[in-house]
Parts: sequence; C-alpha cells; structure tokens
Amino acid sequence: MESRTSVNFSGHQYLRQRLVLSILTGKHVRIDKIRSEDKDPGLRDYEVSLLRLLEKVTNGSVIEISVTGTAVLLKPGVVSGGPVTHDCPLSRSIGYFLEPLIMIAPFSKKPFQLTLRGITTDDNDLSVDLIRTVTLPHLQLFGISDGLELRIKRRGAPPEGGGEVQFLCPIVKEVKTLNFVDPGKIKRIRGIAHAVRVNPQFSNRMIDASRSVLNRFIPDIYLYSDVYKGDESGKSPGYALSLLAESTTSAIHCSEAVSTPGETPEDIALLATRALLSEIRHGGCVDRKHQSLVLLMMILGSEDIGQCRMGEPSVRTIQFLRDIKIFFGSVFNITPVDPTDSSNTELLYSCLGTGYVNVNRSLA
Repeated sequence: MESRTSVNFSGHQYLRQRLVLSILTGKHVRIDKIRSEDKDPGLRDYEVSLLRLLEKVTNGSVIEISVTGTAVLLKPGVVSGGPVTHDCPLSRSIGYFLEPLIMIAPFSKKPFQLTLRGITTDDNDLSVDLIRTVTLPHLQLFGISDGLELRIKRRGAPPEGGGEVQFLCPIVKEVKTLNFVDPGKIKRIRGIAHAVRVNPQFSNRMIDASRSVLNRFIPDIYLYSDVYKGDESGKSPGYALSLLAESTTSAIHCSEAVSTPGETPEDIALLATRALLSEIRHGGCVDRKHQSLVLLMMILGSEDIGQCRMGEPSVRTIQFLRDIKIFFGSVFNITPVDPTDSSNTELLYSCLGTGYVNVNRSLA
C-alpha cells in the first residue's frame, strides 16, 4: 500500500505536528537525533506523555522509543476517541497536549470526551481560555460545531498545577471548504481575567489597566473577571489575562499574558493589550497562533479550491507547510493580497483540498 510509506525527520522541533500528520495520513513516521547533542539527550517527559496520550486516543498505534530516547517510531492506528483521561506532566501546560488532539479529534470513530489534568495557563502554550474562545470557533469555520465544547472544571497555575479541563468534540464525515478572504473591521474586544489563590482584586486591576489602552480605539469592550474558589482554583497562586478581538466578518485575533514573580497586574495587562494590538496589525483573517490549524483543515477539505487571507507565516507555519507537502503531497499557492502596496504584508493562501473522508466513522 502506498500510504504505508515511511517518513523520516531529525530533531525534536515540530514533533507534535509531525505526529498529527502521521496519524491523519496513516504514514509511519520516524524521528531521530532528538536532542542527541544535548547534555540531557532524548525525549522530555512531556513529549513521552504526549505519545502516551496519542496511544490512548488511537487503536492499534505502535510507538517505539529507542533506549536512549533520541529516536522514536510511530506506526499510527485508527483514531478511536471516546472517553479518555490523562494526567499531563507539570513541565508543560494542558494547551501543549490539546492543540494536536484538536487537529485529529473530528476524524475519530467515536466523539471525543477527553479529560486532561495539569497546568491550565503558562507562558509557552495556548491557555485553555484561548483554546475555548478562539481555537474552537476556528473549527466551526469548517462545519465542526454541534457538541464542540471545552469546559474548564478547575484552574491550575504553574508550578503545581491542579487544573482540569474536559474537551468534547463531535465527529464529522468531511470538513467544508474554507473561503475566508475578507478580514473586516474590528467590532468588539472580549477578555477573561482570572486570578487564583491571590487577592481577587488583581482581576479588576488587570481589567482597568487593559481598558485604559483599549478604550481609545473601540467602545464595545467587555472584560470578564473569572473567579474560581477553593478546590477549583488549583494548587498554586497565579493570574492571567486573555484578550480576543473579533471583526465584522468573525475573524478573531488573540493574545494573553501570564503572571511572573515581581510583576504587577498592570504590567501583565499592558503586555497582553500591546500583544493584541500587534496581532491585529499583522492583519489577515486568522491570527498567527492558529495558522497551522486552519491550513491543515484547508488541506483536508473537499476537493475544491479553498482560500484564506492571513498575515506573514510564522517560522512554525513555514515548517508546517513543508511537512504538509511531505505527507499529503499538496502545496499551497501563496500570493500577496495587494501586489501594488508594499506596506501591506498580508498574503492569500489557496490550495486544492484532498477530499479527506473520515473512514474511522464508517466503522462505527
């Protein structure tokens, strides 16, 4: 069978997206030289944990890790879904594990009911707030909506964590073709400020500081203070602010900032607010954190030309496009939106969908 060909990579970077592409295409993937030059070579605990989680949500996957941990081989099985519970290590937040699963969840045999425990918000990965308010609406662009939900049961700030989220995702036969070329104008800004195991006034201070900047631009601003008490607030103190700006055509741009020792809530709020304005300046219909998800769903769309307008690709997105070419053999046509205007860096990404059909579903 042609699809059973093997794909080889080197290095620890982009591990998640390569595992996802392997599971979706059914191609074996072998990744070697994982931190082979490092003082502490091999896979980290969170990477091993991700492999274990992928093993839980699939049926028949074979994962082989070398003795030194510097090489891994994945022979993917079918995505089975169903109820799964997983404890994430405290070295990375839940967002690290949830991002790749959101890419494969719609193509499983049974609807996902995934419970993840660990840190809900940190500096490295998307927080569960942004996944709930921004990532999931991006899936809805492709017709994945009924029963799509992320519930935040408990918050967990680093370093001790103690958070818990539940992710529910329906299954689809195939995804719709995307045609999203009008970014529209920003019409409203929403935000969630949360503070756990610290003075509850911190949320209000972040909201006031953020408003002091945003009120100059737009009147429709609603920043929500999310209060969690007792057990629901996890094991460590911390606070964060997540912001999202929505346009008239439902394009969403987002940013967030997380508390660090020695910084005031006002500093955190200004960091998040400036990051949001910078994200909006980059333009396009999809923000930089979600380029990969949208491009993947465009490739999986029906056999038709899909188009999306985005800002310049991030380094991760550029590598993702290369990986898509290796796994799917598909390439994107990327052209400037306005070739006559040199100050406009927005690009139009278009591709022919592969007509990917969820074969696991027909076995159900």
